[in-house]
Amino acid sequence: MAVDAARLAAATRCHRVNVLDLAGLSPVADYFVIASGTSPRQMRTVCDQITELAAQRGYKCFHSAGYEGETWIVADFIDVVVHLFNDQARQYYDLDNLWGDAKIVAWQE
Repeated sequence: MAVDAARLAAATRCHRVNVLDLAGLSPVADYFVIASGTSPRQMRTVCDQITELAAQRGYKCFHSAGYEGETWIVADFIDVVVHLFNDQARQYYDLDNLWGDAKIVAWQE
């Protein structure tokens, strides 16, 4: 699911898409998908599309936040948490480095 979400985000104009393997590092989730969007509208569209993809794969969105905001949307699918940022928020929160011990999953085909 994490790899599929990353591919969908990249295919819908997100950039700097990373998948972090948090298994054994965090009790919160097994994977983080982190991506930068081009606008709040685009980020909402990507979130909607990932939620639809997850439903097709048998994953339900347990919780989401930031959907009406302009900087960060998070969608929690229990095993996979998707973070969609604008560039400024991504740099500020710096989840890529915060979870620097996590393995980066190669998701590109």
